[in-house]
Amino acid sequence: MDATSETTRRGGRGARERILAAAARLFAEQGITGTGMEQVAEKAPVSKRTLYVHFHSRDELAIAYLRALVSSGNTMESVLIRDDLSPRERILRLFDQPATDASSVRGCPFIDAAAEFPDPKNPIHAYAREQKLRMAQLVTDLVAELGCREPAALAEQLVTLADGAASRAMVLDQADYGRHARAAAKILLEQALTPPSGH
Repeated sequence: MDATSETTRRGGRGARERILAAAARLFAEQGITGTGMEQVAEKAPVSKRTLYVHFHSRDELAIAYLRALVSSGNTMESVLIRDDLSPRERILRLFDQPATDASSVRGCPFIDAAAEFPDPKNPIHAYAREQKLRMAQLVTDLVAELGCREPAALAEQLVTLADGAASRAMVLDQADYGRHARAAAKILLEQALTPPSGH
């Protein structure tokens, strides 16, 4: 590969990263549907031509943004795969708001995306659903590891609490709102993991 080709290749990769970073800020601040591709290009900054070379549509950019969030480890679900925490602590950390650069509290980006694209067949909605199902499976595996007799049912209760807390934290702009759901989660775990009477 000659020097010109290498520079072009690196420049293209840099442009993609800038586009995703700009999209992440704008989508968090004003939503996916409230953000135009022109705004993303200006914020990146790249030409519209360069933007469309990397992402052919806003929907394609939105899915790339959500995938990048998963890879970043900066979502509430990411704590569920941390090897440095016990299964119980991973579940309870689910109720902590991830740190963000946003001036206000943000809810779950996957719930936000699904709400903006309510058609279940929409690729953005489908990806958001996939992540929510993955979250439930991760919690199911953890509570099973703890010895829960009905792990899938308990997991659904816990992820419902977590998603509800994240949504209320955003609506009320209270970063520590998850403490209420965390207290309820502790009770659910204690009840589910206590051996039946007479055992």
